[in-house]
Amino acid sequence: MDERGLARVREQLQEFAAGVFAGLPRVDQRETGVRYLRGLMLDGQRKSMQPMAARLGVDHQQLQQFLTSSTWDVTGVRRRVATMAAEMIAPRVWVVDDTGFAKDGPASACVARQYSGSLGKVGNCQIAVSVHAGTDAASAVLNWRLFVPESWDETCVPDQHGKVANGHARRLRRQPLTLDEAGKKKPHVRKEVPREEQIAQIVRRRAAAKIPDGERYRPKWLMALEMIDELADWGLRPPLVTTDAGYGQVAEFRQGLSERGIGWIVATTSSTTAQPGDAKPVEVAYAGVGKYPTPRYPHPARSIKDLAVEHGAEHATLVHWRERLPTADSIGDQSAGTLSGHFFALRIRPAGRTVREGLPQHGDGVLPDCWLLVQWPPGEDEPTDYWLSDLPADTALTDLVHLAKSRWRIEHDYRELKTGLGLDHFEGRSWIGWHRHVTLATTAQLFLTQLRQTDPKAAGQP
Repeated sequence: MDERGLARVREQLQEFAAGVFAGLPRVDQRETGVRYLRGLMLDGQRKSMQPMAARLGVDHQQLQQFLTSSTWDVTGVRRRVATMAAEMIAPRVWVVDDTGFAKDGPASACVARQYSGSLGKVGNCQIAVSVHAGTDAASAVLNWRLFVPESWDETCVPDQHGKVANGHARRLRRQPLTLDEAGKKKPHVRKEVPREEQIAQIVRRRAAAKIPDGERYRPKWLMALEMIDELADWGLRPPLVTTDAGYGQVAEFRQGLSERGIGWIVATTSSTTAQPGDAKPVEVAYAGVGKYPTPRYPHPARSIKDLAVEHGAEHATLVHWRERLPTADSIGDQSAGTLSGHFFALRIRPAGRTVREGLPQHGDGVLPDCWLLVQWPPGEDEPTDYWLSDLPADTALTDLVHLAKSRWRIEHDYRELKTGLGLDHFEGRSWIGWHRHVTLATTAQLFLTQLRQTDPKAAGQP
């Protein structure tokens, strides 16, 4: 947005920001908050401190102090933004996902060499988990959390027996051998750092980045559940949750949603195991000693790919789920067509150790049933995509498909936040600075969403 465009919406921005920053105790904090939003929305390639300050005509130290050392409550701002977003969007689903922030150097909070879908590879980056509210027409971020890798948590450093204090951390396996070019084993040349020194290094890094002591490594799916609980404390509840396979394949995540009474439709992998929907457990003969055995299914669980292939591609039906977005080549009001594919759905009973452990101890051994939604394009030898859902058994196939495909909106969020609003341009190293920056970028996006809903001419804004 250029200076002229920003000037046209100055009053609207002031009114919007008054609600967002209502909890900030000082006038100068509220004024700097509005100034930071203006800096994020103004045209410019970089939205880090110094370039924004130059465009705004202020000292960059003012913006830096506002993010890193000022005493305003970022959680309160996040709560007000999330509440405003939920009212503005009226979401049909909440979407859980994560995104990467490429970084140089090891000092920024929680940066590590890790896989990022944004990078498409393992790289030096930060990872953030996010929760979004979405419809086909609009979306907005409700919550953010910075992922803490094992390398930033001293409770993940193994002792001499390979055990770690952090219950969420996997047991770290030592790799004393590697392979040379000829494929022969040779001694591992990586230098081993003593455990005490590893712990001291991590403690120093955490202190320098000002990471709160309570922020420890835990898997991303658990972080997502924590954020959903935080949003519930703010009075917000999802109509339905959808995710990609990185979360959907985790049985603990699905069970966590069910325990909270939240419906879900989640992507999963073809290797997820299940019993057919009509499978029934049978009684097992008592051996005469010990506990009476729980009824068991007569056949081992199979992959959902096997169940889908057995069902057959001939059952797939063509389903249209939404209109295509117009492209640069679109002419006037000419329709860009619809997105469509071939799908079928069947009832299954997800299996696996985690699912079995979640059953009542003295139950009948029956696994809970749910939908398996399968996309199988014509001419393909096997399906390409799979989803699980606990939606009611009478849910129409078109509704399942529409909801399963609804997470596309968050890619718009990430693109707009990163390319237009400088989400990943923060160059500070502190934990609080990162969370304040992404909260303000989210606030700026929500303001632009409000403009698009009230002023059609604003649809082209970043």
